Amino acid sequence: MLFRINMGSYQFMEWGSADIKDVAVNNFYFYVQEMILEYGQSLTLAALAVMLVFMTSLKTGTAYLSAFYSVSIRTGIVRDIRNMIYNKILSLPMAFFSNERKGDVMARMSGDVTEVENSIMASIDMMFKNPVTIIVCLATMIVVSWQLTVFVLILLPVAGYVMGKVGKRLKRSSLEGQTQWGVLLSNIEETLGGLRIIKAFNAEHKVRNRFMRENEKFVKISKHMNRRYELAHPMSEFLGTATIAIVLWFGGTLILSGNSSISAASFIYYMVIFYSIINPAKDLSKAMYSIQRGLASMERIDKILKAENPIKDPANPKSLPSKQPSIRYNNVSFKYTNDWVIKDVSLDIPFGHTVALVGQSGSGKSTMADLLPRFYDVNNGSITIDGIDLRDLKVYDLRSMMGNVNQEAILFNDSFYNNITFGVENATHEQVEEAAKIANAYDFIIASENGFDTNIGDRGCRLSGGQRQRISIARAILKNPSILILDEATSALDTESERSVQEALDRLMKNRTTLVIAHRLSTIRNADMICVMHEGCIVERGTHDELMALNGYYKKLVDMQKF
Repeated sequence: MLFRINMGSYQFMEWGSADIKDVAVNNFYFYVQEMILEYGQSLTLAALAVMLVFMTSLKTGTAYLSAFYSVSIRTGIVRDIRNMIYNKILSLPMAFFSNERKGDVMARMSGDVTEVENSIMASIDMMFKNPVTIIVCLATMIVVSWQLTVFVLILLPVAGYVMGKVGKRLKRSSLEGQTQWGVLLSNIEETLGGLRIIKAFNAEHKVRNRFMRENEKFVKISKHMNRRYELAHPMSEFLGTATIAIVLWFGGTLILSGNSSISAASFIYYMVIFYSIINPAKDLSKAMYSIQRGLASMERIDKILKAENPIKDPANPKSLPSKQPSIRYNNVSFKYTNDWVIKDVSLDIPFGHTVALVGQSGSGKSTMADLLPRFYDVNNGSITIDGIDLRDLKVYDLRSMMGNVNQEAILFNDSFYNNITFGVENATHEQVEEAAKIANAYDFIIASENGFDTNIGDRGCRLSGGQRQRISIARAILKNPSILILDEATSALDTESERSVQEALDRLMKNRTTLVIAHRLSTIRNADMICVMHEGCIVERGTHDELMALNGYYKKLVDMQKF
């Protein structure tokens, strides 16, 4: 009409007077014809060009708005998943992490969550954008020729089946890839943690070879997975083009034979609409592959999120016992897996008393201490505080009564002040200074660059072993607990520091119920009761003098430690 190729004349048709498609096409031509007569061909062409720009602006504008708002969904869901994993990690018992690599847990929080993020965006596109385009195109195709569309719908499931088979294999490869990535991260984490030993034993070549071997394994899995993923687009395009070729042959044959219900012009229009489905269908197939990868990562994340925590709060928790607690182990037995670590042990620790556990390594001393704050639950028997079973108290309330100083000083990459006040709210600076003085840590803290605000490095790497231990003792002193657990608390101190810290601990232990684990027997000479453990049982108990008089296990241990 614009270029005077079509010289036909069109009349306005009332809506509903005929088939809606014919009315819409006719009326569009009618308005274009009127515009040509009134404004001329050039202005009409300009108007159509403006209409094209307007429609494109609608398309690009809505696409941007779609992306703009989907960012909030994407980042919000990933944030929530990370928060859920982190909260779950904090709530899980110690036993869970004895069977898991730390690096693998980190991989699940990083790489796996990223895969889920990509999978989420692919599924949003798949669920909303692409299906709308496909449905509109299919509806148009049905209107033009339902017979030809039925033939198309018979062909499409065949292509979908082929792509689905590839997608299932991709999920399996992705699961293997993410697991291997966890192994790599564990390798890196172990290397950083054990760098001192690696260098001291000239073992760089050994850990290097191990890392390169695991890295090569990861590369092979990644190559296999990414090649399969990259197959999605070419394969969907090939299958789509093959389908178009078959439809073109089938429809063209019908038209050439003269038995078709549509004209040649309508058939070309039909093929244009059908071709418009191909790009959304390709995106749909790629989205399916992304979802398969995301599902593989979600399986790994679910291993954490769905892990059962046996250390639970009771349905009807009892109130906290008095601030003068006494502890009783009643025929306690415990095992980590198959072998019993604690065997039918009974022990009373009255309020204000100090009970020490001694014995060879592996005799069950640390396990006895770990059962008290419910890091693990007993298999048989019970542990009570003032007659109340630990399992009848809230875990938070139980642990709030206790202060721990472990053999390995566990510190955080933060300042002296924040490490000492860790877990203690509303502590004043004076209280922190006093705790540091009692723990014999005040002098070296003040001598540091920024005093109490000095950062101590990762795990306290800027401090000596003795200094790290004194900071952890100051933390326990500041908490001022009713029950004190000292697991080799002075083992990392030199003789002079040990004496001064032991004096501080002796003052701290007054009017508290204290469980002490010791290898250096000089530190527990004044304990109210010393229990000698051997292969999970208490074989001797009494004061230092009483045990020496027995001339048994304890006497043997003391004799071995004499200079």
